[in-house]
Amino acid sequence: MKKQKIIFLLAVFLVLVSACGAQEQSQISDVNQQAEKIEEPAGNIAQPIVDGTYNKKEGIEVIYLAGGCFWGIEKLMQSIPGVVNATSGYANGQPSIVPTYPSVSSGLTGYRETVRVEYDPNQISLDALLFTFFRVIDPTVENAQGNDIGSQYQTGVYYTDEASKAAVEHIASIERERSEKFVVEIESLERFYDAEEYHQDYLDKNPGGYCHITGEEFESISGMVIDPGDYRRPSIEIIKKKLSEEQYYVTQLAGTEPSFQNAFWDHFERGIYVDVVTGEPLFSSSDKFASSSGWPSFSKGMDVNTFVFLVDTAFNMRRIEVRSRAGNSHLGHVFDGDPSSPNGIRYCINSAALRFVPYKEMESEGYGYLMKFVD
Repeated sequence: MKKQKIIFLLAVFLVLVSACGAQEQSQISDVNQQAEKIEEPAGNIAQPIVDGTYNKKEGIEVIYLAGGCFWGIEKLMQSIPGVVNATSGYANGQPSIVPTYPSVSSGLTGYRETVRVEYDPNQISLDALLFTFFRVIDPTVENAQGNDIGSQYQTGVYYTDEASKAAVEHIASIERERSEKFVVEIESLERFYDAEEYHQDYLDKNPGGYCHITGEEFESISGMVIDPGDYRRPSIEIIKKKLSEEQYYVTQLAGTEPSFQNAFWDHFERGIYVDVVTGEPLFSSSDKFASSSGWPSFSKGMDVNTFVFLVDTAFNMRRIEVRSRAGNSHLGHVFDGDPSSPNGIRYCINSAALRFVPYKEMESEGYGYLMKFVD
């Protein structure tokens, strides 16, 4: 009896420390009493009998994302043009349990708070959704995100077919490279259950509800202009053949070229600058300004979503490194408080990381949709 009491108190404690669960009115009861015994679904990637409430629509693809409290991930995905539906639910727990919020909140079922994301691949790529997902989670933290603690908040990406698997593994390999630790589950979907109705569109119903995703992230992601799926990173073998020795040193080994001795530090022709590895668009000539640094300097990028910002403590300094999203190319650093910049921000970028596309050639090279960014 004493042992059962300790287990019960521990389960209650795990719910109380969860910021997401703290707003719930449901009380946890014994998980074994809550759980309904069901027959384990038979199936695998080839026969995905794993989500009984999802009916695949023609021309629509699906991915399952576990990123902490599902309220925020659901709202975020709904804000992206090309996502046709996002549903909160529970994924990949014990096959003998039909999950409910109280049972999942105990942390004893193995289920993850997960969002089923249905999207139109003609409008948005899976790459874009995955890079967005990784932008708002911490891939180094196990069984927690934001203020939420518990195995139900373990991060994960779950796929249901081979094409999605390939895309997920490609993006995950890039994210691993720029993370000191990577604990995100990358697995096939085993089972998924829709969450209770009051969880669906929760942040629309409760605008003040908890969310670990910032307002700034919501705003910039919903305004995404450039789709990384159009600029995929090639294999390292192709990169080695494609780049010069200096370009490889800068982009792949985080090197720095000499100041005042590089192609674009005093270059002001009209056009755009793209990642030399992938061709992903980064900067417009309209945002380039003269700097005494000796490297190309920009006040902003065309789409902030194309950048990944990492803390760089090399050389006993603390700087913010800038990398390209799709290629993971080292570009340079970004600084605040630069008096020569029109907005005080200076992206200090290596010329060797860039390729320049003149305005007159943007249309023919497939960058016509970005001409509005070039004055």
